[in-house]
Amino acid sequence: MTTPPRVLLADDHTLVLEGFRRIVEQRCEVVGAVEDGRALLDAATRLRPDLILLDISMPLLNGVDAARQLKKLLPDVKLIFVTMHADPAYVSEAFKAGASAYLLKRSAARELEQAIDSVMKGQYFVTSLLTKDLVTTLSAGQAGLFAQRQELTPRQREVLQLIAEGRTIKEIASLLNISPKTVEFHKAQIIFHLNLRTTAELTKYALAHGLTSA
Repeated sequence: MTTPPRVLLADDHTLVLEGFRRIVEQRCEVVGAVEDGRALLDAATRLRPDLILLDISMPLLNGVDAARQLKKLLPDVKLIFVTMHADPAYVSEAFKAGASAYLLKRSAARELEQAIDSVMKGQYFVTSLLTKDLVTTLSAGQAGLFAQRQELTPRQREVLQLIAEGRTIKEIASLLNISPKTVEFHKAQIIFHLNLRTTAELTKYALAHGLTSA
């Protein structure tokens, strides 16, 4: 008998997590559920799942940046994004970060089951709700939402998200294990690269680019 894949769930909405659990536990072993990106990194390192279901917009660390770190920590882990973001640019960024599948929260439950089966066989899966738009976007070579964001380093994206979520400089320094002066330096670089001035403008940018849902 084949051992069921061990799955970790990550979404900042408890009801969504419970819905995922009901669908997934029919064919998988759910080893944990977390509600922010940093808790996801900690749980994944500790539990070493075969498969992770995650959202893009999560507190403290968004799903795309978490995925990049997860693939360094656990190169063999399979990542399935289940999110509200339907723009093909998000799909492209998720796969660049190491995703094996991408679904929308309005996708049918059977698509999630199909995605799990596909990725565990080493295949890729994209919801049928997005396939046409995704092919059109990639064929046109459009840079999408993330072209400007790529000017920021991974650390700068982390700092930007935490600023947008209302964290103080000291809180950010503590979360990232860096000095307050280093946080201030990153903030200044972010402002320079994005040509933004106020925290409100930084927050608006972070929301528009899927870095935070706060």
